[in-house]
Order: sequence, then C-alpha cells, then structure tokens
Amino acid sequence: MSNKDVHKNLFIVIYLNSIVPLSPALKAFLVDKIKSVSYQKNQVICNQGELCNKLYVIKKGLVRGYFISASNDITTWISSDNEIFTSITGFFRNEPARENIQALEDTYCEYLEYDDFHYALKHFAEMREMNRYMMEEYYMHAENRAYMARIPNAQNRWNQYFEGTDPKIIHRIPKKYLASLLAMRPETLSRIMNEHARTLRSNATD
Repeated sequence: MSNKDVHKNLFIVIYLNSIVPLSPALKAFLVDKIKSVSYQKNQVICNQGELCNKLYVIKKGLVRGYFISASNDITTWISSDNEIFTSITGFFRNEPARENIQALEDTYCEYLEYDDFHYALKHFAEMREMNRYMMEEYYMHAENRAYMARIPNAQNRWNQYFEGTDPKIIHRIPKKYLASLLAMRPETLSRIMNEHARTLRSNATD
C-alpha cells in the first residue's frame, strides 16, 4: 500500500479511532473501502422508499431527515460536522428508507457501504464495539427527540434544544426547518430566538 493510500480517508479513520481504538488491520480495511462524496446545498441524498446502503460521516456540512405528510414537510432530525447519519431502516435493516435525507449546505462526507460494514462487523471485534456505540447514540438521540416533542410549551422545547446544541450550528440551520424540528410555527421560533438574543445581550451588559 502506498503512502498516498495510507492517508486516503484519514478523516473517518481518525474519527472512528477516537471512539474505539482500531487495530491496524481494521484501519487498513477502512482506508481501502471508505469513499468520499459531496452534495450540493438542497440536494436530496436519499429518497423515501429507496434503499440507503451507506453509512456517512459528515466532514463538513449540514443534513436533515424529513418526510411529507398531507403536503406538510416535517423535519425529524438534523446532523452536522463530525456526525454520523444514514437511514436507520435503510442501512441497519436493509429495507426501503422511511424518510428523505437532504443536504442543507454544500456537504462533504465519507461513507462505508452496507456490505463492507457487515464484513467489518463479522471480522473485527472493535467494529462490533463501534456498532454498539452507534446504536446507543442513536437511541439516546431518539429518546431526546421524543422527549422534546412531548414538551407542550414552545419556549421550553426551544430551551431543551438550545441546551444540547452548539449555537453556531443552530444559526446555520434554515429557520423553517428548525421550526419544523421543534414542532412550532416559524413566526413563533423567530420571536423566541429574538427574545433569547435580547436576554443574552442584556446579561452581557450587566
């Protein structure tokens, strides 16, 4: 393997190694199998009903999951830099995706395909540990979203989301999609965010 090959896809190898230490054999496998891809702003990465056979890590960008119900566009999750995303049913169950996935910015990713992921699960113990970690993270985020969705007050939903999200990421998200994620009208979100900004400015001058 050449030096160029060794350093190919270094981003995702470093990312995964920060979660679970990877053996040299698994690192070599990932370097060989992981591919890079970029998506333009607003480009659909996966359509509902398609088979999503890729597990992505975002190097730089912003991605959302969404579905259409009675002509309403409903955002279910948003992922950003250094986060993993895929269609859970599509990738882990090898079934048609239940939602659409769209890039909200020009987005740069590396990905591992379904067959290569399952080969790694079968042959590398640390990949099985990685899979367990990803499942724990997925269920934790799913639980947080379910909890937030059941908070009856829009202000409190915003507070819950703000406490767990980098403000720099929040300001990159188009307001209509953030409002949808938080189950409130865009006008309500704008009012809450303006009030929040005024409070922060006031506290900074005290």
